[in-house]
Amino acid sequence: MTSEPPKKIRITVGPVQVEAELKSTRTAREVYAALPVEAPVNVWGEEFYFKLGGVKDHRETATTQVKVGDVAFWGAGQVLAVFFGRTPMSMGSDPVPADRVNVIGRIVGDATVLRRVMEDARTIRVEQL
Repeated sequence: MTSEPPKKIRITVGPVQVEAELKSTRTAREVYAALPVEAPVNVWGEEFYFKLGGVKDHRETATTQVKVGDVAFWGAGQVLAVFFGRTPMSMGSDPVPADRVNVIGRIVGDATVLRRVMEDARTIRVEQL
């Protein structure tokens, strides 16, 4: 049995683009299948999030422990979240989500480049690579 290579996505906010590799979970596969999407982006501390409907949350990895660079799905709100720094609930340097999320992937490289577009972020585009 051969394992397929990780699915990759591109996240674009303003002029900044990052790529992420998705885990091989059911929730990650459903998010991947729902792409591409372009949506108004919300900012909560150093987290971008937006509505992504039609994805079933399988809660395989539900946790409040996330790291800078994690991409997660919050099923209760049908929201995809991209963590690139501290959130209002952070005590240390790690982001803390407002509720348990399924970590479905991770940004390849430096996620903190997203800080450059925090002030001007209007829309976010996520697409399959």
